[in-house]
Amino acid sequence: MGLTLTEKILRAHLVDGEYVKGQEIGIRIDQTLTQDATGTMAYLEFEAIGVPRVKTERSVAYIDHNTLQNGFENADDHRFIGSVAKKHGIYFSRPGNGICHQVHLERFGIPGKTLIGSDSHTPTGGGIGMIAIGAGGLDVAVAMGGGAYYITCPKVVKVELTGKLRPWVAAKDVILEVLRRMSVKGGVGKVIEYCGDGVKTLSVPERATITNMGAELGATTSIFPSDEITKQFLKAQKREEVWTPLAADLDAIYDEELKIDLSQLVPLAACPHSPDNVKSVEEIGRLKIDQVCIGSCTNSSLLDMLKVAHILKGKTVNPDVSLAIAPGSKQVLNMLAQNGALSILIDAGARILESACGPCIGMGQSPNSKGISLRTFNRNFEGRSGTKDGQIYLVSPEMAAVSALTGYLTDPRELGDMPDFKLPEEFVINDNMVVPPASVEEMDSIEILRGPNIKPYPETSPLLETIDAPVSLKVGDNITTDHIMPAGAKILPLRSNIPKISQHCFAVCDESFPERAKSLGKSIIVGGSNYGQGSSREHAALAPLYLGVKAVLVKSFARIHRANLINAGILPLTFVNEADYDNIAQGDELVLADVRKAVEEGNTELTVLNKTNGKSIPVLCELSGRTKDIMLAGGLLDFTRESMK
Repeated sequence: MGLTLTEKILRAHLVDGEYVKGQEIGIRIDQTLTQDATGTMAYLEFEAIGVPRVKTERSVAYIDHNTLQNGFENADDHRFIGSVAKKHGIYFSRPGNGICHQVHLERFGIPGKTLIGSDSHTPTGGGIGMIAIGAGGLDVAVAMGGGAYYITCPKVVKVELTGKLRPWVAAKDVILEVLRRMSVKGGVGKVIEYCGDGVKTLSVPERATITNMGAELGATTSIFPSDEITKQFLKAQKREEVWTPLAADLDAIYDEELKIDLSQLVPLAACPHSPDNVKSVEEIGRLKIDQVCIGSCTNSSLLDMLKVAHILKGKTVNPDVSLAIAPGSKQVLNMLAQNGALSILIDAGARILESACGPCIGMGQSPNSKGISLRTFNRNFEGRSGTKDGQIYLVSPEMAAVSALTGYLTDPRELGDMPDFKLPEEFVINDNMVVPPASVEEMDSIEILRGPNIKPYPETSPLLETIDAPVSLKVGDNITTDHIMPAGAKILPLRSNIPKISQHCFAVCDESFPERAKSLGKSIIVGGSNYGQGSSREHAALAPLYLGVKAVLVKSFARIHRANLINAGILPLTFVNEADYDNIAQGDELVLADVRKAVEEGNTELTVLNKTNGKSIPVLCELSGRTKDIMLAGGLLDFTRESMK
């Protein structure tokens, strides 16, 4: 029996456990990446582990999120990350060099390698045949120290692509179609593997757009084969020597299959406030817009920008529309400047932003109140743009550009014939904004630069014998990490200061939560299905930890957030019967008696007693041997330090 591409790479990197679907496995990690919104905490954790130098083949620290410096905090974090990187063997991508996923694809990604990053869109690397997975910062710190990364051995979904995209239908429409069919929780516990003759019609940047937004499926990752198109991309980046041909066996067996005829797709948009709320441009109809933002790690490649420049050439942005464009990397921006495309964008009235995440995480360019914004980004969660009542639609660069001209949501197929857009045979290579680490001989002389906003990891403690605590908050389905720990220009600079950032925890849902939780001393959160979807930000677990949350009881979890809760020593519980969600109210007193003993003995079914109404509620506490030990120790940091003694 043949193997899928996913199985081939995971089996080659297996260091712990058996490759059995649904069981936990540990894999060797070749590469890591961090970005500055998560990186400061990740490197504080790496320091706490006590390993002097990273043990991966390549680790890179990127500055791309907190680039708006309206206070000392972000600049201090950047200095700290740069000094840690130099001292501990990590490459440092300076501010302005670009978005981590775009730059990593261009300069560091290698087919067949494993990559984890403290950013949920790390699966972008699947566009060149990597197993690239988003993870919490502590997981990345452990991997940098030489530890394995643990995941549930995934199911593999085959997405067979046939045909070829019609003119002005884009790769963005492919992943929106997958989201429309599978939903934001349809990929949980799965890897999405793209196959079929249609793959050959897609460039590496187009493939990367698709794998990038696979994160919105809740998938472990997504992956394309490494073929001649991959080779040509790497050759153009002057990295042909790292290319390896990789593909699934012809007789590979998949757990699920999905077929998409590329020639039948039409321009699509994800409507507010979920990436799977997908409709065709015809279904949405004539929609007056206020803003267009083009860029992010999803659609900021040179290919995307050349298409936008072609559409805008010789025209002017509608006077009722603000158009902002952020090229994904210094390489992209420089090549646009050299070939004249940048001048076209500026001449049309676009506002050119630096090569960074920017508006995608609410870091500037928030739309007007109730404003309708078309964005080529990957998420449109409520409030994520920085405007609470902003109406965010996710679209392709092609649709975004033509709509910026008309002032209305516009079908790009109205543009008529489409030129044959091709990537250059050679990219402009200049890695002068990547600082290599110090040598082993020099590392001891490097001083770590810490600003006053950088605070230590929150205090942890072993799992309690019994958890007896009130419900400090009850929330519904599809609670995102943006609900739990919002982003934006005001909050992101506090990422290295858990006491301060915790004051904003769940502010989108209930502004009184932080004060209430802190005053209770210890508490439990209750939620619905797909709790914690979205970002890999471990702050969505660390802030509740600091506020005294001991357990989270929900209908179901998103993968990364559940792992982050365990890493933080917060007990993740799910209802045996989802209807029991209605038997708990905010403020109720809940008791998990003898919970430590139950976890030690490996019991998976526990009972929660609601002291307020007298009801007994069965819940699941599904912890493996390793995650059980992590929970008993009080979190991954304590577990790792103990295991290294």
